[in-house]
Amino acid sequence: MIRLEKVTKIYPDGTEAVGGVSFEVQKGELCVLLGPSGCGKTTTMKMINRLISATSGKIYIDGTDNTSIDENELRRNIGYAIQDIGLFPHMTVAENIGTVPALKGWSKVKRRKRAKELLELLRMHPDVFIDKYPRELSGGQRQRVGVARALGGDPPIMLMDEPFGAIDPITRVELQNEFLKIQQEIRKTIIFVTHDIYEAIKMGHRIALMKEGHLVQYAPPADLLYRPKDEFVADFAGADRGLKGLQLIRTEDVMWKSPPAAKPDEDVKAARKRMEQEGIDWLVVIDDEGRFAGWAVSSDLEGGRKVKEIMNTSALTAPSANATLSEALSVMLTSGLNVLAIVDQDNRLEGVLTFQAIQDALRETAQEASVRMRRITPLREESP
Repeated sequence: MIRLEKVTKIYPDGTEAVGGVSFEVQKGELCVLLGPSGCGKTTTMKMINRLISATSGKIYIDGTDNTSIDENELRRNIGYAIQDIGLFPHMTVAENIGTVPALKGWSKVKRRKRAKELLELLRMHPDVFIDKYPRELSGGQRQRVGVARALGGDPPIMLMDEPFGAIDPITRVELQNEFLKIQQEIRKTIIFVTHDIYEAIKMGHRIALMKEGHLVQYAPPADLLYRPKDEFVADFAGADRGLKGLQLIRTEDVMWKSPPAAKPDEDVKAARKRMEQEGIDWLVVIDDEGRFAGWAVSSDLEGGRKVKEIMNTSALTAPSANATLSEALSVMLTSGLNVLAIVDQDNRLEGVLTFQAIQDALRETAQEASVRMRRITPLREESP
């Protein structure tokens, strides 16, 4: 879908911002351009839609040299979201989202319909937000509208330059998770710029790590963490890169989807027998509607006759099966238990996460990265 071949940018004063960068992004992939400030990642991204012209090299969009495409047409078919959002203050939310569709000649009715669809997709109620102005929105809401505007014309490609970088950490995590859910549905081809290794690992199918204008390693996140190409990659990934691997895995992929459970009115003796049969020291307690009620732990079974008399009702939960293991583990450690209930927005149980599941997932991820690197190392050695 997007292919860069030895792309270089040299400014008139002789500064080489980007030097000989080559990589390819497949259709539907999210590629993260990662690296320290001044490494050339934003310059590389802007050359794709020709906001900056390349000095040499080629950039192909779906097999077509981007210099052979009319600039306006090129940009109308590439969504663009940036850190400071850049919403037009004199335009409503609907008008902002409809900016590119208007340039494409869409009718007002069609533009408004598209704005409603995108607001719903980003969990912003259209009736509440569609006619508001940017000044009436919070920072997180403006950021969501910025993403919606980038999606307005339904572009096949999106360029995102630190789109979640200017908001508070809690909202940032929420937006990351929301965008990943959306990407599972819309499957856009995305170039995503960040300097945050955690965000890169969480968001990217592949990461292009850059240093001083040059591409150092282009690989899936697991390879950067467990098989760094050189010392720079290892240092950038950090000494805790093993723990960063928790960002690679979704809770839903490793949670126990049908865990042993008890009802609040169940007899404690029956709960104890089920624990013995399963070889565990806990049962998740759910009500008749499938909502999480608490935990029955073996050490507390002597304290009553019914499960509801001894269950722990103060335990924390993880509110999304789409959360990373890193996020879920943080909640688990805070809860003081070695298990964590994963619930939906209505508190209905979706599964249970255990420490053992986390350990197994990390071990498997590291092993897969090792196998993949052994397969591609000969190819790298032959590359110029």
